[in-house]
Amino acid sequence: MDGVSETHTGWTFLTSHARVLAAIAEDHRTRIRDIAARCRLTERAVQKIISDLEQDGYLTHTREGRSNAYRIQSGAILRHPAEAEVGMTVEMLLSALAQHDAKRDGGHEHARSVASGERDHQPAE
Repeated sequence: MDGVSETHTGWTFLTSHARVLAAIAEDHRTRIRDIAARCRLTERAVQKIISDLEQDGYLTHTREGRSNAYRIQSGAILRHPAEAEVGMTVEMLLSALAQHDAKRDGGHEHARSVASGERDHQPAE
């Protein structure tokens, strides 16, 4: 299955779409192969998720040589009515995930930089 190391049964708190978006937030020039390995998905699944995210306005990409550079539309409101109702943005979700990762990994610098918008990708204008 394209290098997917483990299978998972049952439900999880984060969707595959959120996991792919978080992987792209970490490195906006990451390869689909690397996203798939990190998220434990197939490359085909990652391609479909990226297409979904682009179609709904959460993500864009530009070609840079043989690879893509992604741009997250951080001001986009999340789709679910419960999040949309309170105005939860992609930036808020990614910031929360980055803070969780920083605490888990023992470092807080990355969480502060993501929370303040100091990332490689640019916010939506």
